Amino acid sequence: MELLGVRLELPANTPVVLLRETVGERRVLPIYIGGEEAKAIALALEKIATMRPMTHDLMKDLLDALEVHVALIEVTELRDNTFFAEIELVQAGRRQRVSSRPSDAVALAVRTGSPIFASEGVLDAAASPVPEAGDGEEQQEELVDQFREFIDQVNPDDFAS
Repeated sequence: MELLGVRLELPANTPVVLLRETVGERRVLPIYIGGEEAKAIALALEKIATMRPMTHDLMKDLLDALEVHVALIEVTELRDNTFFAEIELVQAGRRQRVSSRPSDAVALAVRTGSPIFASEGVLDAAASPVPEAGDGEEQQEELVDQFREFIDQVNPDDFAS
């Protein structure tokens, strides 16, 4: 999956992270997330440094200090309209998966450069096909504009404490 970004779904202004298949049908998977998680992902995408480490920055620093590598994150399940994810960690050749909210997993993946996956079952249940040629370019530009607007409203000082 590739992370297209975070946008505000109108008219409710609900943050949504958009993931798209990199192969196959290239379906788009929208996952509604909280505002703070959206800001955490947006800050990482824009490479905006805060005065003090944000939670996901701290998590990355802890994993680095313990020599634990984030191999991948996977959106594994959709149950009762709630998405579930796992973070696959590797330490000294030993692999272990840890349950996570998708928003936290994506925020960590952005910081570590780890690949993002989604199970076929999740994609079948919740992903949508990409619009026809011509419509997609206009929609992509709109998505980028909305994301830029969201980023413009984020103030790193809001997170320093």
